[in-house]
Amino acid sequence: MTEDKTNTKSNSDNGKNNGSAENLETTGSKGVLRWIEIMGNKLPHPFWLFAWICVIIVIFSAITAYFNVQAVDPGTGEDVYAKSLISGEGIRNFVQEMVTNFAHFAPFGLVLVMIMGVSVAERSGLLAAVMRRIAFAVPKKVVLPVIFIIGACGNIGSDAGIVIVPPIAALIFSQMGLHPIAGLVAGYAGATAGFTANFLIAGTDVLLAGISTEIAQNINPAWEVSATANWYFMIISTIMLGFAGAFVVRRFTIPRCRAFAGADQLENDSVQQSSEIKPEEKKGMKRAGIALLIYAVVIIALVAPPGAPLRDPETGGLVPSPFLRGLVPILFLLFAIPGYVYGKVTGTIKTSNDFLKYMEQGMKELSGYIVLMLIVAQFIYLFGESNLDSILAIKGAEFLQVTGLTGPLLFTLFMILVAVLNIFMGSGSAKWAIFAPIFIPMLAQINLSPAFVQLMYRIGDSITNSITPLYPYFPLLLGWISKYDKRIGIGTVISLLIPYAIILFVMWVVLLFIWYGFNLPIGVGEHIFIN
Repeated sequence: MTEDKTNTKSNSDNGKNNGSAENLETTGSKGVLRWIEIMGNKLPHPFWLFAWICVIIVIFSAITAYFNVQAVDPGTGEDVYAKSLISGEGIRNFVQEMVTNFAHFAPFGLVLVMIMGVSVAERSGLLAAVMRRIAFAVPKKVVLPVIFIIGACGNIGSDAGIVIVPPIAALIFSQMGLHPIAGLVAGYAGATAGFTANFLIAGTDVLLAGISTEIAQNINPAWEVSATANWYFMIISTIMLGFAGAFVVRRFTIPRCRAFAGADQLENDSVQQSSEIKPEEKKGMKRAGIALLIYAVVIIALVAPPGAPLRDPETGGLVPSPFLRGLVPILFLLFAIPGYVYGKVTGTIKTSNDFLKYMEQGMKELSGYIVLMLIVAQFIYLFGESNLDSILAIKGAEFLQVTGLTGPLLFTLFMILVAVLNIFMGSGSAKWAIFAPIFIPMLAQINLSPAFVQLMYRIGDSITNSITPLYPYFPLLLGWISKYDKRIGIGTVISLLIPYAIILFVMWVVLLFIWYGFNLPIGVGEHIFIN
């Protein structure tokens, strides 16, 4: 994704420093962020970090099972017991499921498919040409917010945005003469911290609304939380995310990334770059645009008409539908087809085998990620199999419930609790299935609507996505960054992401209190208070 000169310099620097993150002269971080960076960089490679966490979970599962640690699931009323993973059953299940855990790990297939498509568009030269045109045509003040808005809206394709946006942001930054690592960090922060913000209705809206409705109808059978229940607030949140993220990029990320390998060369290269697009590039982009338009027409024909194949066969709707569930292969072709056409026109793809070669090259860059996913998949399996994730969430929710707080202080504490638990338990729907039965009835007693409770949960669930090393896509970010500077460790990456989590949390809380103070509608037919 970078110029050959940049990679050469980066690799040279990496060789001199023997891969040690501590050899960075300065990263511009101070105070707490510097402490986090230093301590984090002392951690072992992510593979061994997850391996040790797995060992800790296994030991802790045996201890909690021995002392009969349990919690009551508020949704079913059933007891949830800690399960020992050292038992005969636990060992048998792990041995039998280890390969399945890896092969069926949901983010794994998504990343592989998306990277193959993006790799064709990138290595054919299409993405670089498009990004260069954008970089020179659009003011920087507009480009940065747009990256975050696109990242947030990427959740329309579930996790696809997390795979697509960071590499594209890196290309844009490099074309602007900025370090691509700053683009990777910005794109990742936008796609993860804003996971539930969007201009459009996504699968997340439907999933959470279904859980909320089920709980709400236990209180009043007439209540229903629709998929558009938080839509108005999320639209404004998406815009807010764009400007807040752009502020963090300018104030924190770009200055700190100047210390990373290749920064000087990038500045020199950016001076030499011309905003002029070569004739063959213009022709290639035009043909690629036509191919993209034809592809879009085909997809619309499969989605728009009533009874179309990609609509839900039972309801005829789009949310949920085969279109949304199959968005990853659709996006694969969205990149691969125009990339192939552009390559044929410009000569970067001479034979059909070149198309395969580009996909293979994309897979080679993911070798480290694939190895890491082996242990990450086992960690997620062990944590869930032990029931420790559910017990942790239930106990945390019970603690918040017994505090007896109300009003804005309760709202803030609730969102902080969700944000903290999100570091350890990634599934948003699983956590909401635990929180909803407790907090929807509890806050209904002070006249707060189920849709508003769901909204507060979504804010908390988004904030720490970017900073948790347990997030399934965090290793992918580490892999991207290591391509530019292998000295950078986990601590440095997390310290780069923390300002996004803090600033976005503050702005989200302020926005929520403004909404609450003026009693604005939060979605279609939904308000803060119960009517």
